[in-house]
Formats: sequence, structure tokens, C-alpha cells
Amino acid sequence: MWPNTPDAFIPDHVMPEGADGGEAWYFAFMRQELICQKEQGALKPITADDFRWLDVEVRSKHFLGHFEGRPAFALAVSGSPPEGYLQLGLRALLGRTDQALFYLAGRAKQIVDWYESHQFCGRCGNQMALHSADRAMRCESCGLVNYPRLSPSIIVLVTRGEEMLLARNVAWPTKMYSTLAGFVEAGESIEQTVHREVMEEVGLRVANLKYFGSQSWPFPNSLMLGFHAEYVGGDIVCQEGEIADAQWFTQHDLPQIPPKTAISGWLIEEFIRGQSAP
Repeated sequence: MWPNTPDAFIPDHVMPEGADGGEAWYFAFMRQELICQKEQGALKPITADDFRWLDVEVRSKHFLGHFEGRPAFALAVSGSPPEGYLQLGLRALLGRTDQALFYLAGRAKQIVDWYESHQFCGRCGNQMALHSADRAMRCESCGLVNYPRLSPSIIVLVTRGEEMLLARNVAWPTKMYSTLAGFVEAGESIEQTVHREVMEEVGLRVANLKYFGSQSWPFPNSLMLGFHAEYVGGDIVCQEGEIADAQWFTQHDLPQIPPKTAISGWLIEEFIRGQSAP
């Protein structure tokens, strides 16, 4: 799981004096892609020193806090792609950068998107401005306050004895399978969402839900709440337009599955570990 130690990342939205410069991390996004540098085979965000040499325009800039003692910023920039640097979407970073930096890049992307999509009040239409005390946008006209959006969703591995149910979304490559997932609807508990999503996506009934853990996931703005659940009945019926295929697998015949940087990978790995235990 991602390094969630107290000193790994300390969030803050008020920049201390002298923080912006030198080796500060700059998570700079141009056309939805992160500007990266390659260092000893791994991808990393650029630094404040690197950024000085780029011919780009800063549309917005936000102090995120400190990661391992280094200040970190999220930026939205425009201009020509910088020579000598890579531009990658966040999915392309999975497994190619330090896991903690990936999650920090996800945080940065969500802050940039939130700021750019809340320039005007959704209630009265007037201009919004940064809140004086919180990371929020406030309408000076009607007082509406918008914080960065977070969308809770469930992700669940359904098991049947030594088997696990894995499914392929209609938009995924042919060989990629994963656990079931879906967003929480208004008025639902997390447990109700698990039962509803499993029934909707594959037509199965489950029981004995066991909470596993959570993961921030910027595709988009999600807080993934992971569960294991046991099959109790029903035949697989894939949701039209959503699930292309769903099958029961054992640890010995697994298809292509998500990497261990994703909570779906953790859920599968934990189930397999339990099967291997004496």
C-alpha cells in the first residue's frame, strides 16, 4: 500500500515564506498531462529549478504541502511541449514512478481540475475566489463554498471458495480483468452500494462483506473503499454496455490483472495470500 506514514506527506494550503524555489516539487499539468523528467530509469515531477527554463504560461498554482520535507506545488500551464521532458497522463505513470509520488501527482491533478472547474458559482453564476482560510472556492455574491470534490466508490472482490470473480469493462483491453467497482449513490450506505453494484454488474448475490482498506484514486476524484465479499447465489449476467465479460478464476489461471499500485491488485493479492496460508 502507499506510504501513509505521518512524515511522508504533510498537507497544507498556506505556503510558508521561502518554500517556492530550488528543489521544490512542481506537479505541472499541460493539457491534462504531467510534465516529467526521467531520473535513473524512473519518472519524476520537475523541480522549481527545472521550471524556470520552461517557456510556458502558468494558469494556476497551488501549494500542496511538504513531501519528505520538500515543498510541493500543483500547476496548470499552457504553451508548447517542453523539449527534453516527457508529458504523460497519470495512468501512464502507474508502476513507472515512486508510488508516493504517483499519489501526490493524483492529488495535484485533482486540485488543478477543481480550481479550473469552479471559477464561477453554480448557484448564482458570479465569479468565485479562493477562500481566505480553507482550500475552497467562495462566491463573494451569495456565499456558496465549494471544496475539492471527492466521489466515494466501492471496489469489491467476490469470492467462491478458492475462486474469485473478475470482470472486464467494455472499454478495457481484451485480456485485462479486475474486481467490480462503482460509485456510491445519494442515500446509500457503503454496504448497500456493494450489494447493488454486484447485482447490477454481474447479477450475483453476496454476503459476509469484509472491509479491506481504501485508496485515493484520481480517475476521477475517487475514494475507493475496498471489500471482500462471499458469493451466495445467482448466475453471472453481465451488465450490457458496462461489463464485457466476467468469470470465476483461481490463483492458478489468472488473466491479466491490475498492478499492485491499485487497490484492486491489493484485494486479489490478499485473497491469494489467504489461500496459501497453512
